[in-house]
Amino acid sequence: MDEREGNGEDVVYDRALLLHGAKRNEVLTLEEIRRYGSDSFGDAEYVRIYGMPPAQWYGRGIRLLGRTAVECTRDALADLIGSDIASLAAKMPSTSSFTVIDPFAGSCNTLYWVLRHLVKAEGIAFELDPLVYALSNRNIAFLDQKIELVQGDYQTLLENRNIPADRGVVVFVAPPWGTALDERVGLDLRRTTPPIGEVVSRIGRTFSGQPLLFATQVYEKVNPASLADVRALVDWSELRIYRLNDEGRNHGILLATRGGTP
Repeated sequence: MDEREGNGEDVVYDRALLLHGAKRNEVLTLEEIRRYGSDSFGDAEYVRIYGMPPAQWYGRGIRLLGRTAVECTRDALADLIGSDIASLAAKMPSTSSFTVIDPFAGSCNTLYWVLRHLVKAEGIAFELDPLVYALSNRNIAFLDQKIELVQGDYQTLLENRNIPADRGVVVFVAPPWGTALDERVGLDLRRTTPPIGEVVSRIGRTFSGQPLLFATQVYEKVNPASLADVRALVDWSELRIYRLNDEGRNHGILLATRGGTP
């Protein structure tokens, strides 16, 4: 029997179980959150979100699905991403205020950290999945940052959004990776759901008259051809990898701009 089919202590709480297996759409208990951290990263406190360790955020009533626990950007990484976005946004031309868009909200943790770092910014997030939306909408009500979370497809909803022309637009691009990530060969940006290039192109057309800053979450290994495809869509880009563990499973960010260079 596969160890993931067993019960109790013999179950390995890893990416496969939580993202593709029996726990995908289940609300995890605190013990399961800690098991995932221990089994996958050797750290029971690994899933730190909204500035809190698991016991604290769970105690406040915050809950995660199995897939969200895997796909959420934990605090250590989200903090660095938010800081780098704010630093680059300060160099964008003729822009003093920003609208930060997260087309694939998930837990909203990265957006939460971006708003902590980027002053004079408002945040709007979109979540298509009703289960994830319901939990995240409930979770962010406990936070100290105001985030507007909308259920539905970002493509349609953004077209009806009137963002003032004098505001800069920051877009955090992190669609579900799913099978696009192979930890041995890296992340193929063409195989995310939807592809990264498609997201950059669509939002670029929607806000063609405004300064745009894209921040795309990536893995430490990225398929070179897929990276080149995305870079061809922007005016400037820089890849940054954050070394946060010794497991060879670090993440990073592709910062890119359209309508100007920093």
